[in-house]
Amino acid sequence: MDSSPLISAAELLSLMGDPALRIVDVRFDLMQAGWGREQYAAGHIPGAVYAHLGEHLSDASQKARHGRHPLPEAQAFRAFLSQADLAPQRRIVVYDQEHSMYAARLWWLLRHSGYADVRVLDGGWRAWCEAGGARSLDRPASAAEPVQATLDRGAWVDTESLQRGLATGTLRLIDARAAPRFRGEVEPIDPVAGHVPGACNRPYTENLQADGRFLPPTVLREAFTALSGAAAPATVVHMCGSGVTGCHNLLAMEVAGLSGSKLYADSWSGWILDPARPVATGP
Repeated sequence: MDSSPLISAAELLSLMGDPALRIVDVRFDLMQAGWGREQYAAGHIPGAVYAHLGEHLSDASQKARHGRHPLPEAQAFRAFLSQADLAPQRRIVVYDQEHSMYAARLWWLLRHSGYADVRVLDGGWRAWCEAGGARSLDRPASAAEPVQATLDRGAWVDTESLQRGLATGTLRLIDARAAPRFRGEVEPIDPVAGHVPGACNRPYTENLQADGRFLPPTVLREAFTALSGAAAPATVVHMCGSGVTGCHNLLAMEVAGLSGSKLYADSWSGWILDPARPVATGP
């Protein structure tokens, strides 16, 4: 594998049968929590295990403090990785239905938990099927080897750190939600509409071509450089509604060669938990 965080369906096809390869299906629907598991049961890439956004990649017990999709509790996340045989030395490929928004969340969690070789299937399940990839109904046997991965605290910022960074001008905040949500014109999920004052908007869908694959690195680099200006990637923070699609923008920056940006994990649903925090509307 090369240094790109993406892998094409053709590349993945060439790796099938590699004993070091592990594949994770992260298909999900925010409005139908069981949809992804149903899709997995109906057919998936051979050898893939299933990861559920709400059960494996988030800690639902922390919603009252951290928004809709809090980061997973460390011990529970390690237990999932162990059961799925996702050890750090494995070669890991993650995918979802098409746009990679959920796959990006797992990619980010693994990348910052000590995993050196983890990539997102560009174009997801749709690309796999279009490439003639096989569909399997088999479920890999659970493993029992313990995994001791720990999420790097430096990969994300909390609300207090974000507020300080915005107040001092040391952080640049990019919101991945759709433009009407960012402007506060509509809000289909959270109880308050608008955005964090000082944020700029880059809908994650703008990272993609019509077929769900990412735009070329040069195009992405130009777009994110225009947003961040002279700011170093390490001072750029990504957010969204709940810390999921923000990972997509972070992944897009990595594809563009702009490494080191961070995630505001609580994102909008966490920001608005305190009514004293300011809310902006409009562009």
